[in-house]
Amino acid sequence: MLLERIYDEDLAQASYLIGCQRKGEAVVVDARRDIDTYRSLAAANGMKIVAVTETHIHADYLSGTRELAAATGAKIYVSGEGGPDWQYGFDGERLFDGSKITIGNITVQALHTPGHTPEHLSFLITDGAFSSEPGYLLSGDFVFSGDLGRPDLLDEAAGGVDTRFEGAKQLFTSLRDKFLTLPDFVQVYPGHGAGSACGKALGAIPSSTVGYERLYAWWGPYLAANDEQGFIDELLDGQPDAHAYFGRMKRQNRQGPAVMGERAPLAELDTAAVARDLAANKLTFVDTRPNTEVHKGTVAGALNIPAGKSVASFGAWAVDPERDSRPLVLLASGQEQAQEMWDHLVRVGIDNVGGYVTSLDGLPAATPRLVQPEELEGFDAAVVLDVRNRTEHTAGHIPGSEQLSGGRVLWNLDQLPTGGTIVTYCQSGVRSSVAASTLRHAGYDVVELDGSYAAWAVREASLQSASAR
Repeated sequence: MLLERIYDEDLAQASYLIGCQRKGEAVVVDARRDIDTYRSLAAANGMKIVAVTETHIHADYLSGTRELAAATGAKIYVSGEGGPDWQYGFDGERLFDGSKITIGNITVQALHTPGHTPEHLSFLITDGAFSSEPGYLLSGDFVFSGDLGRPDLLDEAAGGVDTRFEGAKQLFTSLRDKFLTLPDFVQVYPGHGAGSACGKALGAIPSSTVGYERLYAWWGPYLAANDEQGFIDELLDGQPDAHAYFGRMKRQNRQGPAVMGERAPLAELDTAAVARDLAANKLTFVDTRPNTEVHKGTVAGALNIPAGKSVASFGAWAVDPERDSRPLVLLASGQEQAQEMWDHLVRVGIDNVGGYVTSLDGLPAATPRLVQPEELEGFDAAVVLDVRNRTEHTAGHIPGSEQLSGGRVLWNLDQLPTGGTIVTYCQSGVRSSVAASTLRHAGYDVVELDGSYAAWAVREASLQSASAR
């Protein structure tokens, strides 16, 4: 048996390819939309992808199940659990608790493990060539390394009302009646790692075991004592902010994400033509440099989505393709970098990228405004906006500031003043730059706190030290 983990550092998301080497066939679980990695992996191992499935209706990325099936001819399998409100809107064989997908000697058995979502499935893998007993569990967003999938996302991002309490109860039951009945030696491969917003304390290790989680995960003592209420209280306390784009992912993943097909390579665009289209408001420019470079000068009205490991995450903060159909033009070092960034963007459904330029020369220039920490107290701001998570704001913030996390800003403009200047800050300045550029693009007057909260805290500590002397 071949079991390969394909990990996306951007969204802290794991998908899996499980293959039977004897038969030369494979199934992919929780695929993302840029699918070349799965096709290449299957080809390198002499396999054909014959089945594609997923653990649940995802909120943090757009599923590649339909994309991969269309490209390979693979059969689609999706959950049929969860009741009428949680049925997929596209064709595929429905899986229920105990349903099996068989590939050669390998059996992939669905376990209904609700809690994170009502329809959630985990997949128990048996390598029949080696053992008649299951040895692996693909746990999706049910059990992570050291943590559990959050049950409050339906409230936070999908329009639910107090569904978190029933979800927490379901998680307790799923742990007790499904997970903890498995042998301790079963290896657990979760759908996310550290950095994902699908839980509050995910571990960075790629896998665990049922026995290890039973003994050392925070929830173990609550299950051992059958303390359901204590479990619920601990689970729901301190969950991070849910990004607003999660609601769009839920809707599109349930309906069935659009199939893109083969994408032509992005073309380098003429900067004079880009300048004309910017003047006509026909496109959106994306400055992909670090915030420190952007602060020296950028394109007027540009979004700042830094190239690197968080293009999908920050892109989904700054772009809502359901509201704005204008194509994006990326600043890139060349075609390879532009293509890589596009791959990241399609993971969150930002498909409309028109091309790239390699220079800002000839484009309308603007320099973002900054305010220094020592100037902040006397600055005439309509609001000082903390774009960090609630937990960070609670741990320490600039007095008088209001909190609205960067991943929610674009969808909560009604919470912001209609006039005056907004001052934004985060911890170091990266998230603040993304949020500030998003607000400027939407027509707001925004100034960024230079060095953000870290610089302000250093100054405050210095002042307090001087005062104590």
